[in-house]
Amino acid sequence: MPKIMPNVRLPLLEALTACSLKSHASFYAPGHKRGIGSAIALTHLLGSQVFQADLPELPELDNLFAPQGVIAEAQALAAQTFGAERTWFLANGSTCGIMAAILATCAPGEKIILPRNVHQSAIAALILSGAIPVFVHPEYDPILDLAHSITPETVAATLKQHPDAKAVLMVYPTYFGVCGDIAAIADLVHQYNLPLIVDEAHGAHFAFHADLPMSALQAGADLTVQSTHKTLSALTQASMLHVQGDRIDRDRVSQSLQLVQSTSPSYLLLASLDAARGQMATEGQELMDQTLRLANEARSRLQAIPKLATLNPEQATTSGFYALDRTRLTVTVSNLGIDGFTADEILHQQLGVTAELPSLRHVTFIFSLGNTKADVDRLIAAWETLAADRLAKGVGNVLSGAVGVSMGGGELLNGTQAMSPREAFFARSEMISIDQAGNFSDFGNANRISAELVCPYPPGIPILMPGEYITQDALNVLQYVLKSGGFITGCTDPTLKMLRVVQ
Repeated sequence: MPKIMPNVRLPLLEALTACSLKSHASFYAPGHKRGIGSAIALTHLLGSQVFQADLPELPELDNLFAPQGVIAEAQALAAQTFGAERTWFLANGSTCGIMAAILATCAPGEKIILPRNVHQSAIAALILSGAIPVFVHPEYDPILDLAHSITPETVAATLKQHPDAKAVLMVYPTYFGVCGDIAAIADLVHQYNLPLIVDEAHGAHFAFHADLPMSALQAGADLTVQSTHKTLSALTQASMLHVQGDRIDRDRVSQSLQLVQSTSPSYLLLASLDAARGQMATEGQELMDQTLRLANEARSRLQAIPKLATLNPEQATTSGFYALDRTRLTVTVSNLGIDGFTADEILHQQLGVTAELPSLRHVTFIFSLGNTKADVDRLIAAWETLAADRLAKGVGNVLSGAVGVSMGGGELLNGTQAMSPREAFFARSEMISIDQAGNFSDFGNANRISAELVCPYPPGIPILMPGEYITQDALNVLQYVLKSGGFITGCTDPTLKMLRVVQ
């Protein structure tokens, strides 16, 4: 059987290919029986071959939770490629990796230091583990309205105040590509002999080019979780967890992953991780050269369009904004007199360009190894059209109707915790109208406590989380997101007419 990629060993992908081509009568799940019973409409969309490879844990394909064959070999090759001592494949996205990392390091009642602008998966991990969050406020740029990274200075102060913490978690990079001084933070954390956990969901490509920020492992992180599907070529939901050093109990990681991963993992996802690893092992620098070249061209051409600005590497002048991933392009639209949600809708619906993330003042785009020069040309043409149309109509005030709304962080992400996320999640609760939630005078001076996680998605950074006091600023942001066409997730009522609060 010929290998899929002739210059690199792909043990899992090769085994899956062989099994998909083997003629046999299948009396095992999944029920479509290698595509014979698949819905016709889905077969028309995907073709028949993908179903032949949608296989379960056949003997030749190894077992994700007790790997001894091709999965074990594929994970070992991934560790070598990404610079880890051990790697686990994740079929439930980085979400399960973050949850497993916290479960593996923190017992109920133990403290973990983490930024307030964490992904909602970290909050889910706090609920599952019973760990107590010690939130560190990220550095905030009030002009750009962006929350950046936590700083070494705030981490040092927090460690001094909470020397009994069991781990520190940081986000690196942020959704906007901003990186903190991770090497300095790793050094501080290790002075207390604690593990540094890194949510590196958007940084799987960092290890493959000198012009990108250093990878978390290179900076000294003990455990990092990467969404291989976000910036590399794996299928959606396929991620990796990497570990190095002796501060992380690896058996505990394996046990924790069994709690949060499906017992029927998709081999299509797992094989895509093997393929993405092989691709980067053989072509990584060349592919990142191409990606950086296109992103730099787009940034340069966008800056020539009147009233537009981009987040630039030159702005990385503080420890909270220490470096910028130049493959992440954030365009500031405030000077066009519209918000990012409106700009995103126009780009997507009318101009054929779809962004990764809109926010109040910005629209963010991901450049990756799959983008082309034609993509850049279309992006620039769309922005030229949008900017010219706005200038012809006259530029208004982007904040009209949004007084007091801030999407980036600032005071909004400095919420006050009344109880732990786990306590609030399991507490007796009730549904009240959002007007009641905002009318604090009805309850004396005591704000109501959220019993649910409420966040705009993407990026999945909670505005309210279980156990936090509900503030009017938080409600303003959430209502503005809905009004602007955004989505609210995590809550019982996604229309936000009602909120679940602790009784």
